[in-house]
Amino acid sequence: MPPVHTEPSPAPQAGARAHRRRTSRTPTGTESFLLRLRSAAARAWPALLAYVAVRCLGVAAVALRAGDDGPGLGTLLADRYDAVYYTHIADFGYAAPMTDSCTVQGPLCKYAFFPLYPALIRAGSALLPLSSAQVAWGVAVVAALLAAWGVYAVVERVAGRRAAVVATVLWGIAPHAMVESMAYTEPVFTALCAWALYAALSHRWVAAGVLASLAGLTRPSGSAVVAAVVIAALWALFTSRRRAARGGDGPRSDRTGPLLAAVAVAPLGWFAWFGWVGYRAGHWRGYFEVQEKWGSTFDGGSFTLHRVADVFLKLPLNLNTAVGAATVVASLVLFAVCVQQRQPVVLLVYAGMLLLIAVGGAGYFHSKARFLLPAFPLLVPLARALAAARPSTLYTVLGTAVGLSTAYGVYLMLVWPHSP
Repeated sequence: MPPVHTEPSPAPQAGARAHRRRTSRTPTGTESFLLRLRSAAARAWPALLAYVAVRCLGVAAVALRAGDDGPGLGTLLADRYDAVYYTHIADFGYAAPMTDSCTVQGPLCKYAFFPLYPALIRAGSALLPLSSAQVAWGVAVVAALLAAWGVYAVVERVAGRRAAVVATVLWGIAPHAMVESMAYTEPVFTALCAWALYAALSHRWVAAGVLASLAGLTRPSGSAVVAAVVIAALWALFTSRRRAARGGDGPRSDRTGPLLAAVAVAPLGWFAWFGWVGYRAGHWRGYFEVQEKWGSTFDGGSFTLHRVADVFLKLPLNLNTAVGAATVVASLVLFAVCVQQRQPVVLLVYAGMLLLIAVGGAGYFHSKARFLLPAFPLLVPLARALAAARPSTLYTVLGTAVGLSTAYGVYLMLVWPHSP
């Protein structure tokens, strides 16, 4: 019987090499993004968990007393002060009149409120079977968590992981941090600014420009992050061209294009809203006149200086005024320390512009601490110092600060009679 010839089986080594080629393929763009996102979340989760804990404690403390001869917790968090205007804009638009509101500010009064937050509320209301107030609060809470993550990401890049965790907690217990749990624009605005700054620090210039443009559609102080991104991009372009002139690496086209895109895109949102309000008012100063009717002007800091002086020269003194004055003074000192520590220029410009807007603006002194809430780079010196301290010192200081912040949040929500 003739022998049966069979084909030789592939060598085991060849099969192993083929398997490795299949399993070690280069990840796609989406897969690479998801891997980076998972890695970033794994690093940030202790900070986010601590942030959620301190904010839940603040809300729980208010909940214990809410409803006692006053509005309930839901109304306090989502249906008072500025939140009423944002939900009305989301439901009826800017042109519809508001009953018993805007009696002094005139028919364009709602144009003082920037459009991105109402647009998010309107979109959420179209998708979810919830009221506009509930959606507004939900958007703010999600944005606050994204903002806390952005704070962590920025501080981790400039000061290390331990300082980033501390900075995230400090942002969650800063004066007026209760606003981070309310239907206000500060959470959305801080989230956009933090990630725009992180994108700039990471040289993702197109993303930085887009996020800065969206921040410019959220609050008038969006000009701070717009200026920061534009100046940082121009500085990066200038330094690369200077190196090229000295015979170093030239400004590659793959770098110049994104830098110029950031410069062009970042201001679009802020200027678009100012232009639209000017068009509705019939002249280019329309937005400024709307703000003047709300009592907001810019005097270079004279109003703020006099109100800080009143803390020492006039009685009686309420707690909110004292905290506001202390926050303004501390912010100025911390900014000087940030400059001395040579923070990246994009962070210094951003924090400096927010300080200029808050301190230089006349009116609403009781809200100065809230206006400075997005200026989280000012927390970096404190975070660095606490991160370098012994654990017993760190936990004692943070624990005391959490207690004071919780008590002050209760005061703002249940005792203080005005907007926080």
